Amino acid sequence: MLFRKITILGVGLLGGSIGLAVKRRKLARQTAGFVRRAASVKDCEKAGAVDFATTDLLAAVWDADLVILCAPLGQMRLLAERMLPALKPGAIVTDVGSVKTGVVREVCGLIRKAGAHFIGSHPMAGAEKTGVSAARADLFVNAVCVVTPTKNSNRRALNQVERFWRALGSRVVKLTPEMHDTLVSRSSHLPHVMAAALANLVLDPQQPPGQAALCANGFRDTTRIASGSPEMWRDIALANPQNIARALDALAGELEKFRRALARADAAALSGYFETAKQRRDAWCAVCASPSPE
Repeated sequence: MLFRKITILGVGLLGGSIGLAVKRRKLARQTAGFVRRAASVKDCEKAGAVDFATTDLLAAVWDADLVILCAPLGQMRLLAERMLPALKPGAIVTDVGSVKTGVVREVCGLIRKAGAHFIGSHPMAGAEKTGVSAARADLFVNAVCVVTPTKNSNRRALNQVERFWRALGSRVVKLTPEMHDTLVSRSSHLPHVMAAALANLVLDPQQPPGQAALCANGFRDTTRIASGSPEMWRDIALANPQNIARALDALAGELEKFRRALARADAAALSGYFETAKQRRDAWCAVCASPSPE
């Protein structure tokens, strides 16, 4: 047992999955959940994700050893401010946000003033489904979890956060917040923008009749993540705009390279383009141990 009490702020897909994994692996004596709507309390109880859920933020946070922010990025600072009166000295706070620089900058100081410790986290796991009903106890097994300490991070708190994610089955990687945001802009944020663009373009009602009927497995697989939470992805885009813009520019260059080969009817270049992509993806798949979609 790593902690006496863990509090999860936002018991949706990720928060609910953390709760289920904590209970299955017996990592806490008690797991509390904070939710925004009274109706969500029953959903949490039905899913078994926490020992108790409440809409009272201070009651949820009171006496917690570990607090995990699982709210949308745009709500994290406000949530951190509101929970401070109940946050006990020495407590550890982490999060699951997909962008780290802003969260670390805004939240770390607040938590430190309360005598507690903040360590940023980003488990690279998720799905297009939302809500606690979609939660899975094995969601983090073999998934990479990035932790983003700073030079001022408390060493004990960092070690505890790393132990926590490993106890959930994750593979922990340490990065600076800035490097994290650069890398995920290409590997996570860019794919979502492209999935949304494809869905908006191909499934536009102005397309010819029958277009949607010709969208088969390839289209379904490529656009799956476009069914994710619009609120969450809006916040991600607003929190990491420069890195995402650079990733889009790089992708535009790749598409232009392909367009030029197509215009020339250059069979060798086209074949090489697809072959390189296949080799690189096949090599990545051979060493990628994470089955969880991001």
